[in-house]
Amino acid sequence: MSNQTNHSFSSVISVNPYNDIYIGGKASFLSQIKTPEYQKEQFAISYLNSQGFINSQIAISKNIPEEDLYDAINNKVYDELGLDQAVTYQIQYIEAFNSLDENNKTFHVFIVDPLVLAQTYQKAVERIKYIDVIIPAPLLIKSLYSKGIIESHGVHCFVYFQENDAFVAVYSEHEFLFTKSIKYSLVQIHERFCEIYGERVDYEYFIEFLKTETLKDTLSEYKDYIIKLYKEIFSNINDILTYVKRAFEIDKIETVYIGAEINTATHFDEMAEVELKIKCENFDFQYGYTSESTHVDQLHALMHLYTTLDEKEKYDSNFTLYHRPPKFIKRESGKLILVTAASLLLAFIYPMAYWSLTYAQGVRYDMLTQEYNEVHNIRTTREATINKTEAEKAKFLALLKAEEDDYNAKKATLIKIHDVKVNYPMKAKHIHLLTQNLNKFGVRLEILSYEEKDKHKVFTLGLVASKDKQITQLIEHFTKEYDAQYKFSIEEILYQDESKKYFGELKVELL
Repeated sequence: MSNQTNHSFSSVISVNPYNDIYIGGKASFLSQIKTPEYQKEQFAISYLNSQGFINSQIAISKNIPEEDLYDAINNKVYDELGLDQAVTYQIQYIEAFNSLDENNKTFHVFIVDPLVLAQTYQKAVERIKYIDVIIPAPLLIKSLYSKGIIESHGVHCFVYFQENDAFVAVYSEHEFLFTKSIKYSLVQIHERFCEIYGERVDYEYFIEFLKTETLKDTLSEYKDYIIKLYKEIFSNINDILTYVKRAFEIDKIETVYIGAEINTATHFDEMAEVELKIKCENFDFQYGYTSESTHVDQLHALMHLYTTLDEKEKYDSNFTLYHRPPKFIKRESGKLILVTAASLLLAFIYPMAYWSLTYAQGVRYDMLTQEYNEVHNIRTTREATINKTEAEKAKFLALLKAEEDDYNAKKATLIKIHDVKVNYPMKAKHIHLLTQNLNKFGVRLEILSYEEKDKHKVFTLGLVASKDKQITQLIEHFTKEYDAQYKFSIEEILYQDESKKYFGELKVELL
């Protein structure tokens, strides 16, 4: 949107469709809008996160005329990326200025499934009706160079963490070069932390910890686990930067700008500089805006900055499907109405009823045709998506079954190892402790058994003695010496005439 176009709007609203947040901008002041609604003089802008589009580079011959460029790129994208021919993908592109190929032009291509757009922006469109611009999030960074907020010289990397997404973007000499989604959104960081920590931690509590606790000063039990998690994240970022440097023959990355949509107590840039060995700064720029909050999501600020640029200062890669209708006199229906009205005035001899009926039927036919085309496209897209999803589901179920079998086999092995290493020495220890004093009281051990039932571990000792007093003295000794370790019980002591011996079963339960 050029400055001239921007003058026709009195305010700007930026939309984060992933967490349903709307930020209004008017006279350089930003504020969150709790109940957004359609306003005729309000310009609406939103973005696609890095998971919402496919990004690739396509080489096209320089001999192809400009008017055929889109068709050439479109055909090559479908062929090289193996896209589903049944789906009409939304495709936008920008020319890469760092290509050394003398015979071809290189383009950064952004591809979006229209079903993704429909699902992502359904709620937003219900509220504000139209969205004038939808742009891939990494392309918003171009605004920082256009406004002179960042120096154009050199290669810069930008890393940004959001609740449902995180991305790495690289710019070289103020032009877009590379972007990649990383699996470290704030939600994913929380899940990974719980895996490392070994216990489930409430998400809101975890985010509050990041906002308030500095790892430098905190004594929290989470400190070591958070540091380990950060090292893992920066290691992943370092691998991406190593690939970028090798793939694009880059000698040096000047600065890494890193930040998050929440205001963390520990600055990511300070830790990243230590881990990456590259100059790092906070992804928090001076845009010239004031707000009711001390911290503004940087993508919202970038969207508002984008609307102040001239067309030549920004990347024009608009994926919106929710355009405003043109002015009445510029609409096809408006032109038709004006022509029809003029014709009626000039040719008043024709019955008014005849022309009205003809026009009404024509409009109804156009509406039904348009509705049929829309429903047909949606049906075709959804059928292709379902077929693809079913195929992926079958593949993943097979992988899951293999993983479950492997897990069960390893689990059984570990249980056996644990039983050998822990249970056997434990049993031997208790048996030795219980039987070492038998001779002292003249008692013999006839049988010995062990069982576990309902988490109770019980030894059964079959005792034999020539006098019942010997058995009772032994039990009395056990009770005095090992009362804290065991619970002793015996139901009866029997005498056998044949052997002239006393018999009893002593139950010993481990406490």
